[in-house]
Amino acid sequence: MKIFKIALTAIVAMMLPSLTSCNYNGLVEQQQQVDQSWAEVENQYQRRADLIPNLVNTVKGYATHESETLEKVVEARAKATQVTIEPGDLNEENLARFQQAQNELSGALKSLLAVTEAYPDLKANENFKDLQVQLEGTENRVATARTRYTEAVRVYNTSIKKFPTTIYAGWFGFEAKPQFKAEEGANRTPEVQF
Repeated sequence: MKIFKIALTAIVAMMLPSLTSCNYNGLVEQQQQVDQSWAEVENQYQRRADLIPNLVNTVKGYATHESETLEKVVEARAKATQVTIEPGDLNEENLARFQQAQNELSGALKSLLAVTEAYPDLKANENFKDLQVQLEGTENRVATARTRYTEAVRVYNTSIKKFPTTIYAGWFGFEAKPQFKAEEGANRTPEVQF
């Protein structure tokens, strides 16, 4: 019995520093950083979605017979803006659904921009040029926001998996956050033809 008390005291003494409010507060801060980073990801995707109606309207004025491409962009935008995730609902399934909707929008935008190559007057239009620059800048902001989110998740997930934090992280509801996954086929080299 005496050995049990000594062992229990030793275990508690070893765990006590990690159970202090500093570690708990550190996890709270890291979780908040993940949530803030996620909000920035959504903010940048929303910025992109807000540019699309102007881009579509500009193209529509020049490329009236490209209505199918324009409709696909509008539909993809509508779908992408409907898929949102609250920070508390960030999980693998919801993130995959969000990413799929954003990928569909990216594909529709690529098709739209490819179609515009056939319209020299459109390519020379100042509004169109400005929208292209804004869209390109937004895509860069999306990439940066995703990188920051990924880093915040890495730090947070690592913290909740380290011993002895892993013991009490679950008690207080600290669960691993999901990461973005590469698009299917991203590991294949694109085929270039001249």
